[in-house]
Amino acid sequence: MPLCRILDESHRVYVDRYFPASLKKASGYRYRVLLGVGGNIGDTRRRMNHLWIYLGRVPRVCRIRSGVILRNPPFGFTEQHDFDNTVIEIGTSLEPKALLRLIWRIEKRFGRRRSFANAPRTLDLDILFFENRSINTAELSIPHLHWRERASVTIPLGSLAHRNIRRKYENFDI
Repeated sequence: MPLCRILDESHRVYVDRYFPASLKKASGYRYRVLLGVGGNIGDTRRRMNHLWIYLGRVPRVCRIRSGVILRNPPFGFTEQHDFDNTVIEIGTSLEPKALLRLIWRIEKRFGRRRSFANAPRTLDLDILFFENRSINTAELSIPHLHWRERASVTIPLGSLAHRNIRRKYENFDI
């Protein structure tokens, strides 16, 4: 059973089976990537646990660590359920656009349907950071736009209990 801590009237932190977790180093992989994970349809915390297990089976991905799960209100389209959000650090040798295509396939596998911007969703995966790269194309922005302003990123990111996390992404002022 997950543990819950109430931060304020609209934010709760959950500690679940795999959140937070810390595994081995990503030896053999060229890049370290930080993914944002979220969703608000169905049992999202259970789905996040299934995602953690699934990522362990993806041949081109190595799970490194995960943060706590934050329940927080939606933004943009606010007439929907609260979101559960976390972060997962992975190792990969895929280039950013190839990783993005893999992420889209994973979202689809977990029932994601794209209807409109900020719509409710079963699973949302975003590339927050890809090493220290900066990319700005129509389909991909790294680092993720507005990450600093979102508790859905900053609180789970802050929970990553690893002394090197600041050094890894120091160019982005975490």
